[in-house]
Amino acid sequence: MTLKETLQIAGCTDPGRTRARNEDAIGEDAELGLMVLADGMGGHSGGDVASRIAVDTIIAELRQSLARAGGGQGESNDEISLQVREAVIQANRAIHEAAADNVGNAGMGTTLAVALLRPGRIILAHVGDSRIYRFRNGELEQLTVDHTLIQELVDRGLCSADQARTSLNRNLVTRALGIDSSVAVDIREELVMPGDIYLLCSDGLNDMLEDAMIEDVLGRHQADPHEASRELVRHANESGGRDNVSVLIGRTSLASRTRGRWYHRLLGLRR
Repeated sequence: MTLKETLQIAGCTDPGRTRARNEDAIGEDAELGLMVLADGMGGHSGGDVASRIAVDTIIAELRQSLARAGGGQGESNDEISLQVREAVIQANRAIHEAAADNVGNAGMGTTLAVALLRPGRIILAHVGDSRIYRFRNGELEQLTVDHTLIQELVDRGLCSADQARTSLNRNLVTRALGIDSSVAVDIREELVMPGDIYLLCSDGLNDMLEDAMIEDVLGRHQADPHEASRELVRHANESGGRDNVSVLIGRTSLASRTRGRWYHRLLGLRR
């Protein structure tokens, strides 16, 4: 059974109700089990250019690096995590160089969220305030920590989570691709369970919707990621749509007659 057969991917992106253009970008490679989402920096020129470069570069880099390694077969998850990190670094370099070559794109940047499914594991990477959530057993959990000024205040105990959600400064990011010649990338690895749903989103979603609403939508549409993605975007727009809104949903889907055998294979166990 291939990764494409075990991961159902759906995505949706929309300019929202108040923005003239969409500076978000999404992309996926079902054969690799790869999802990439980027949110071009609002207020900077070329945000849409930066986000598209980020998505296209990361997909291209991982296609090449995983192909050289035989699709990642036989490589440790640590080695593949390094390949994900290197792909993000290459994307940062590409955006930074593109901005230097075109004065009209000076200062452009983007946030980023990446998820790469491997047998039994999923490798996550992010920069900025684009988020990755996991929906498991009816519960939603945020797997990333925003790289924002307000999150730093929360971490230091100087601001509550409720205050952070309504702060006018909640979208001031402390990290982004393309702004500097180097970038710090957060990488983590998680165990995959049958039926897990992974949600990548730009802040245009979570700024408009409470986690409880996101959890409810994913719960009602567990078997249909396409409908879930459309409904999340619709709710964000109905709640104000103050920003571009993008979502990518990946659902691990296993046939009941092979579920037990494949689950143990994912975990590297024998039955």
